[in-house]
Amino acid sequence: MTIRTILVDDEPLAIQGLELRLAAHEDVEIIEKCANGREAIRAIKTHKPDLVFLDIQMPGFDGFSVVQGLMEVEPPLFVFVTAYSDHALKAFEAQATDYLMKPVEESRLADTLDRVRQRLSEKRGVEEVDRLREVLAEVAPDSVEDLTEGGDQVSSSRFEKLINIKDRGQIFRVDVDTIERIDAAGDYMCIYTGDNTLILRETMKDLEKRLDPRRFQRVHRSTIVNLDLVKEVKPHTNGECFLVLQSNAQVKVSRSYRDVVARFVH
Repeated sequence: MTIRTILVDDEPLAIQGLELRLAAHEDVEIIEKCANGREAIRAIKTHKPDLVFLDIQMPGFDGFSVVQGLMEVEPPLFVFVTAYSDHALKAFEAQATDYLMKPVEESRLADTLDRVRQRLSEKRGVEEVDRLREVLAEVAPDSVEDLTEGGDQVSSSRFEKLINIKDRGQIFRVDVDTIERIDAAGDYMCIYTGDNTLILRETMKDLEKRLDPRRFQRVHRSTIVNLDLVKEVKPHTNGECFLVLQSNAQVKVSRSYRDVVARFVH
């Protein structure tokens, strides 16, 4: 697997240094080098790379502006490179795969590339299954259902295992297995992990896309529950019920969602 890569930095020495360190990784192919954000957007749209190392602090059009300028296309993986540690918070908010501090350390770069390889492997596995489904839908429609069942293990890999949450000036890396429930409050999500409550600025619709629906189900217009952490179901009036979670918190299931929960809770 070759990782087609673009380097973006307004400092030529920084690009040379990163290029030198990346040369030790045979699967990384540098296909373009850009000196500013506008060049980067054009190159990314033209070459459709797998990975972009993106300097944050650039005159005129910084790294975050580059990401914003690519909202209408399928984005590559981004690794932000910065000389300022306070930019790490915004890097995670922008859903970067990772961020590196200048000067880039070889061991830290190796860890980042391992993470990139894992993300690309998961992404390509899902794409292969989706392409095969499209072909089968045309030539053998009856086989699509069998493929869907057999592809569950692959497709599940595209869902998040860790979620970065910036709250109270800190970054929390939350294992999704520990998330008990999620409550919506406008564009903010309250994430409950049993022993902690964190606030994430994201819509429920977007957050649902990142979580495995076989485990995380909406049971109310504004509540998502981790079904693995449900220990009891209590019937209520009018066809509604309450889920008792591991922390003993109780969550009301509205009638419109009770059939969804019934498929997972036995």
